[in-house]
Amino acid sequence: MSHKQRVLIASPVNQKPEILSLFLESLKQLKKEELLIHFYFIDDNENIDSSSLLMQFQECVGSVIIQKSFYQDIYSKDEQTHHWNEHLVWKVASFKDSIIRYAKEKNYNYLFFVDSDLLLYPQTVIHLVQQEKDIISEIFWTKWQLDSMEQPQVWLYDQYTQYNKLPGEHLSTEQISARYQEFITKMRNPGVYEVGGLGACTLISQNALQKGINFSKISNLTFWGEDRHFCIRAAAVGLSLYVDTHYPAYHIYRDTDIKGGQEFLERIITRKKDFISNINVANSIKPKLTLSMVIKNEENRFLKEVLKSHLNYVDNAVIIDDGSTDNSVEICKEVLKTIPCKVIQNRVSKFSNEVELRKQQWKETIKTEPNWILNVDADELFEDKFTLEVENYLRQEDYDIYSFRLYDFWNDTHYREDEYWNAHLFYRPFLVRYRNDFSYTWKETPQHCGRFPNNIFQLPNSISNLRVKHYGWSKPEYRLEKYKRYLSLDPHAQYGIKEQYKSILNDKPNLIKWEE
Repeated sequence: MSHKQRVLIASPVNQKPEILSLFLESLKQLKKEELLIHFYFIDDNENIDSSSLLMQFQECVGSVIIQKSFYQDIYSKDEQTHHWNEHLVWKVASFKDSIIRYAKEKNYNYLFFVDSDLLLYPQTVIHLVQQEKDIISEIFWTKWQLDSMEQPQVWLYDQYTQYNKLPGEHLSTEQISARYQEFITKMRNPGVYEVGGLGACTLISQNALQKGINFSKISNLTFWGEDRHFCIRAAAVGLSLYVDTHYPAYHIYRDTDIKGGQEFLERIITRKKDFISNINVANSIKPKLTLSMVIKNEENRFLKEVLKSHLNYVDNAVIIDDGSTDNSVEICKEVLKTIPCKVIQNRVSKFSNEVELRKQQWKETIKTEPNWILNVDADELFEDKFTLEVENYLRQEDYDIYSFRLYDFWNDTHYREDEYWNAHLFYRPFLVRYRNDFSYTWKETPQHCGRFPNNIFQLPNSISNLRVKHYGWSKPEYRLEKYKRYLSLDPHAQYGIKEQYKSILNDKPNLIKWEE
């Protein structure tokens, strides 16, 4: 019998009780399975109620060390941001280094640093250990300024550079923007990615600890924050840094985030209760899967074949017909006559403002009270193995989202791969569990808004090795039509990439033969 991996979860704590109570509750919900988990807190609280919460956690959980700090520093934050000074930064660094020394002395297999304003999914620590990386963080997203967009706590270079840049490379504002968006999109997709910097929610292996990594200041650097010095030191001794994006932590950065944190925990606890109550009937009740699709003038394309491919596993369907002038609606009704099928017809197309179309699709789909939603277009076909495996996805309890690779076919047998056509190197969501206890939000752009709400990756998500064949570009007339449509709807490439639009009509693209 193999020995359990020993993990020390640690945090220096200076936190208000309202946030700390949620943090500690999320730690109680952590799955352990083959792990032996201990806790180590440095109590740097000014509030006696916060210190009491740590002691209550110790009494409830056991295997908890609380080390009292006797610093009398004031750490302030408001609705705009957190206010750090040089002394506070290196005080926290010394706390973390003392925990590293303890973890090494006690021979822990892993040390997991997590800030006390983060809430974790129950699977987080197990999942990170399973990745077998020396240093890996779970991602979380924060509006560092109240009116800014959410950004992840990981970066690629230097202080907080979140776009690829070669040494000496000079980039235009447009190039920087495009590369930044590429990085942000990648971080929204489930996976494990190498990065240049990370922090606040980080699993460190025994091997990395033994190599001497720590948070102390590197005297000839002026970079702000102990995490940057930690990451530079790790890279200098040959350790790579990774981020996982399957179980995004929830960051309570402001008091206004507390309500969202409470909802986050309620979802976790509800999920656990549902799993326990359903465990005895799980084998007899198949979760309800709703097919959701937007169509327009698909009669002579792939609609009939695509719909037939889904009949083996979907329980009902919602079709939004966006102003068809052919027999697309009749085809849907005929092919889907064996299952409940709701067809909504838009007399005037909404595609010029796609976010409104996708919101309509979402609203009508959730009216069917689905357990899961399969959102595909009328020119997308899963490979055959999907039929055999989809029920396993629906029955599992760990993930709410499954993402797949989409291959852009340029003819019946070959897909395209080049600088601008490499969608199949990334994963995108097609299968989503609907949760009525989650507040969904949309990317409010008229084009390229996404087929699902843009915040779904705050839910636990996974990737599938199954592939999707996209035939929307597979004939010259299709490509010409889309090219004209993009030029009409997005003439300045405000929502896409101008070079990609131009490349649509390339007469000698690089094509690769599909292997089933």
